[in-house]
Amino acid sequence: MLFSSIPFLFYFFPGVLILYFLAPEKLKNSVLLVSSLIFYGWGETKYIILIVVSILLGYIFGILIDKYRKTPWAKVFLWLSLISGLGALGYFKYANFFIENFNAITGLGVPFLKLYLPIGISFYTFQILSYTIDVYRNDAAVQKNIIKLATYVVLFPQLIAGPIVRYVDIAAELESRESTLEKVYGGTRRLIIGLSKKILIANTLGQLCDIFINTKGKSIVFYWIYGISFTLQIYFDFSGYSDMAIGMGKIFGFEFLENFNYPLISRSITEFWRRWHMSLSSWFRDYVYIPMGGNRVTTGRWLFNIAVVWMLTGLWHGAAWNFVLWGLMFAVLLIIEKLFLGEALKKIPGLFSHVYVSVLVVISFVLFNATGLEGAVSDLKGLFGYPGLPFTNAETLYYMRSYAVVLIIAIIGATPLTKNIGMKLKRNGFGFKVVVGAEPVILSLLFILITAYLVDGSFNPFLYFRF
Repeated sequence: MLFSSIPFLFYFFPGVLILYFLAPEKLKNSVLLVSSLIFYGWGETKYIILIVVSILLGYIFGILIDKYRKTPWAKVFLWLSLISGLGALGYFKYANFFIENFNAITGLGVPFLKLYLPIGISFYTFQILSYTIDVYRNDAAVQKNIIKLATYVVLFPQLIAGPIVRYVDIAAELESRESTLEKVYGGTRRLIIGLSKKILIANTLGQLCDIFINTKGKSIVFYWIYGISFTLQIYFDFSGYSDMAIGMGKIFGFEFLENFNYPLISRSITEFWRRWHMSLSSWFRDYVYIPMGGNRVTTGRWLFNIAVVWMLTGLWHGAAWNFVLWGLMFAVLLIIEKLFLGEALKKIPGLFSHVYVSVLVVISFVLFNATGLEGAVSDLKGLFGYPGLPFTNAETLYYMRSYAVVLIIAIIGATPLTKNIGMKLKRNGFGFKVVVGAEPVILSLLFILITAYLVDGSFNPFLYFRF
């Protein structure tokens, strides 16, 4: 079930809200758990048993780790948790990728497995693993109530595409939380903003990307328009989903951490990854990079640690070589910045550092969205005019004019400009009254417009569903 769909917005979510607010305090987690399993089973009936088994294993291993904390068995149970979680993820997500490469290397014809990637497996696996690891580290108290642990794992606002919520961040709220009118309004506001990002901006930019992919009239300028459009599309699509998740969580009394902080205004690649998909980058930092030694090792080992972490980050996004190269590209860029370029970027005018980041990020997402290695090479060549592409053409100019408004809106929306203007207005007495009075009207109009798009539109899944 999609957040950006009529059934969810007008039937499922209102129904859950009614049941949730009518339920006594001790049953609220149960309402969320059952609702979340229905939400997941709506589109993933085949694999609902997988997520249930994953929760049971996480629960059991957490109990055993805590019980045998001061013995070697605690580490054994931690490793069993890691093996079972990563094993399931590896099987469903990467088995056919390895078979494909094995066949290419050996010339054999091992048949592919008939597998369908369970939606959200990358997200809920990481959440369960963060729980058992934190219990082992004594950073989190073991959860002996399976209803509460299961609610944490399958909580539908963030189940399918994050953000990756750590147990320690919402452990207290699983025990007791409050849904105030202020939180409900703030959550609803965030939900509508996220929907607007997805429906009005990301989906429209997606149309332009599809046009480019299917057209034969490509040019250098069109390649760059495509790269910029896809970068903005994935930003508004994924940050929009995160906004919706955070907003719905707030309505239920949960405070999820932010996942995006205007990454496209960054002045370095290092800064970009402190602002983009923050829940993922912090997960790899805390559970992979630091345990490997981080930067407290020899230079050679440090560079190795960075390369491994970013190769895994690429693989996490998908079982294809273009994702691996995407991750390694960022590894190289981050290493270069850490060794010498980072200090230089701080000294040059902001315009040049923004251009540096923007160009590299656009190139990276062209690689990210490519179809296999052959497609990646072809698209990267196209960005630089090979083989013999025209600089521009009539088709390029036509689509530039057709999508200019949404591109401008998206570029402005990817910066904190409108947010800063709103905050500045609120500091003024009259401006505060204008903002407070206008905001509900604007949000209502946006929701009506979104509904019109959904009624007239087609299936529009979030891009990160495939990861």
